[in-house]
Amino acid sequence: MVKTYSEAGVDIGKEIESIDAIVGELKYRRTGFGEVLDIGRHFTGLVDFGEHALSLCTDGVGTKLIVANAMKKWDTVGIDCVALNVNDMICVGAEPLAFVDYLAVSKYDTEVVRQIGVGLNRGAELANVNLIGGEFSTVPEIVKDFDLAGTCMGFVKKDRMITGERVRPGDSIIGFRSSGIHSNGLTLARKVIYSSGFSNHAELPIGHEKVGDSLLEPSTIYVRPVLDLIKGFDVKGMANITGGGYRNIARMSSDVEFRIDDPFEPQAIFENIQSLGKIDVREMYQTFNMGLGFTAVVSKEDADSVVNFLKGRVEAKVIGSVVEGKGVTIPVKDINYRKY
Repeated sequence: MVKTYSEAGVDIGKEIESIDAIVGELKYRRTGFGEVLDIGRHFTGLVDFGEHALSLCTDGVGTKLIVANAMKKWDTVGIDCVALNVNDMICVGAEPLAFVDYLAVSKYDTEVVRQIGVGLNRGAELANVNLIGGEFSTVPEIVKDFDLAGTCMGFVKKDRMITGERVRPGDSIIGFRSSGIHSNGLTLARKVIYSSGFSNHAELPIGHEKVGDSLLEPSTIYVRPVLDLIKGFDVKGMANITGGGYRNIARMSSDVEFRIDDPFEPQAIFENIQSLGKIDVREMYQTFNMGLGFTAVVSKEDADSVVNFLKGRVEAKVIGSVVEGKGVTIPVKDINYRKY
């Protein structure tokens, strides 16, 4: 039985090393109009476009697609594809504008492709983004079934960019509830659940939800509540809780400690994974979102008003505060992540 994401085949530390390796070679910068705006290792890239900055980001659905194939249900993974991109983009205050997908298949199946289109269209509606095209590629020697990824373009006024540089000790951390596992950590989740003897149509012991339904629950798209929020409040930093779990919060700033005193209660899917795999709590919180899908940092004085403002838009609450120090801590779980 695997007990860590690394043992399951995904090593976040080595992923960061690999990213550093490729980024270290990407030294060329365009001259003239359209220069890169350097905001550090954030969730999206930015290009100077006069009064505005253009935002570009890309991501794929990952091994959640294996569950979709097993369940023969492909009409939600398009939502995940859009969500993974737009939720990254809004972290800097950028509004998603246009989206393109890349679908690579090993064989032709129009019903699979049609259902993927259903999900992409629904994701675009939830994010209020244009689907302006994409690429369909038949590569049987490269992919086993199919792979789905996307790229999003957005914009933000340069004087409205949110980079985390104004985050200070004393600020409050607002947490946005996730819908469940979203689209991260599925490699570990699948191996733990399947090796415990559960099929996709079996009921999990905690919560009694069917395995496949729980794993395929679409990722929440936070675009509309976040864009509404930044129009009315001074938001100092935001983080999307994706691969790397709670460690993502530290991407807002490396100069402070983000102390999570009141985390969300994890959904049943996480309790099942931890119980079945006997996985250490520290591993759980650095692999999965554990009920926390997105975070925003605001002043302590604005915190209660922000939570009230978000009612009816998304489930949110104050989950902690910014203090002197480094990294992310969850005292009630005795967890301390010094850096992303």
